[in-house]
Amino acid sequence: MQRFAALLERLVLTPQRNTKLRLIANYMREVPDPDRGYALAVMTGDLDIPSVKPAMLRALVTERVDDVLFAYSYDYVGDLAETISLIWARKDRNGAKTLERAPRLADVVERLRGSSRLEGPRLVEGWLDALDPSGRWALIKLVTGGLRIGVSARLAKQALADFGEHEVNEIEEIWHGLKPPYRELFAWLEGHGAQPRAATTALFRPVMLAHALGDTDLAGIRPEYYAAEWKWDGVRIQAAREGGAKRLYTRTGDDISATFPDLVETLDFDGVIDGELLIGSRLDNRFAVGTFSDLQQRLNRKTVPPKLMERYPAFIRAYDCLISAGQDLRSAPFRERRDRLEVLVGHSRSDRLDVSPLLSYAHADDLLAMRSLPPEPVIEGIMLKRWDSRYEVGRPKGPWFKWKRDPHSVDAVLMYAQRGHGKRSSYYSDYTFGVWRDGADGEELVPVGKAYFGFTDQELVEIDRFVRNNTVNRFGPVREVVHDAAKGLVVEVAFERLQRSKRHKSGVAMRFPRIARLRWDKPPAEADRLETLEKLIDQ
Repeated sequence: MQRFAALLERLVLTPQRNTKLRLIANYMREVPDPDRGYALAVMTGDLDIPSVKPAMLRALVTERVDDVLFAYSYDYVGDLAETISLIWARKDRNGAKTLERAPRLADVVERLRGSSRLEGPRLVEGWLDALDPSGRWALIKLVTGGLRIGVSARLAKQALADFGEHEVNEIEEIWHGLKPPYRELFAWLEGHGAQPRAATTALFRPVMLAHALGDTDLAGIRPEYYAAEWKWDGVRIQAAREGGAKRLYTRTGDDISATFPDLVETLDFDGVIDGELLIGSRLDNRFAVGTFSDLQQRLNRKTVPPKLMERYPAFIRAYDCLISAGQDLRSAPFRERRDRLEVLVGHSRSDRLDVSPLLSYAHADDLLAMRSLPPEPVIEGIMLKRWDSRYEVGRPKGPWFKWKRDPHSVDAVLMYAQRGHGKRSSYYSDYTFGVWRDGADGEELVPVGKAYFGFTDQELVEIDRFVRNNTVNRFGPVREVVHDAAKGLVVEVAFERLQRSKRHKSGVAMRFPRIARLRWDKPPAEADRLETLEKLIDQ
């Protein structure tokens, strides 16, 4: 467990990607099975320990530490794992400090996965006594699943590929048929075992991603080289039907079939398609597409009531074909894959499937005009794909481009701030901002969104200083800052889209808000009004 804790600690303090890769690969090389397999599962987010929840950990620590002291400490530190690891008071039954042996990572994982919700917290309590602060922090991160160490699942798999001297795509291809602690995988990577084979069908295939279109790229966009289609504001998915199995995956490989059973049961093609998950109902030969807010009503649900499925029916707008009738098409050019996709969807009897239409254009200027005024609000830009491009895993430069619409922006006033997590746990980095509207007692600020990125490290320091020096109220970990017409901080907020929302007091919700600029020069009274945002929705 201490080796795992040391790895996490170094990863947190290491910003360089190549150094992170080397640290993970060295850990896999030096640590035996099954510990390294469980460490890999933690980093890729494939390990779930249901017997211990954050509320249980809070209950454990307040049994040993005054709850007010813990609340103040947690408010100051901003990270649950770090707070508990530092404030934990080690005791044995007689009240003396314990000197128990620190557990192995595999012992922790296997015992917790086999424990009940009554046993789990008590096991954790004993291990917290046996570990030092670094080990406690790693243990809590392990059981809660919130690492925040700057390592994505893709990065961890790349480190694994470096360790075994294989291509990361080879690992991605078989990953979803594997289970922790990955003994067969490590045996293959070390050269004393065969490559693992998936025992199931309809597996996830790693996806191809697009680069943002730059100004220098626009000159090369010509209809003989690039196909153009709308970029839909939904959820990127992969639908697979092979060997009688039907599954729906997100772009990261999460199986969401149980969340959309009404859609999955209609899959009647033989193959794997790439597309966008949208909400909408069929009108004649086309779908009336709903908003992303409609789609959110169905996302992240373990069970979906029939009324919700009826009110928010889901469908797939397909734009690529990876497998057709058992034939792998990913090495074929996009033009051929597109033809096969149209045939596959054309033969389907599903009423939840259509093909994303191609756009006709003569010059890039034509696309610029279409991008500025798309026919539907759920469109967020244009996708450009080379006719001769293969379906390559990852984000190769050149074959695919995404050309998103220019973001909107408003000037808003900072109202509340909360501490961040991980590296930002010492800073107030999560911000709630508002705009003016007419209230019962005159003009008032109403919150319209939250943002936690878009600013530089130097700007983060400046905002954090403002929050600390201008706090007027506290609500647990949240600070309210001064925000009246004469005093406060105005921030320019960029966002992709607005939509009406009954969940928010203002009646509007922002899509992808981020802090674009700090307006120290602007008094709060000159910030934008809610009517401005409402007009933008109407437009």
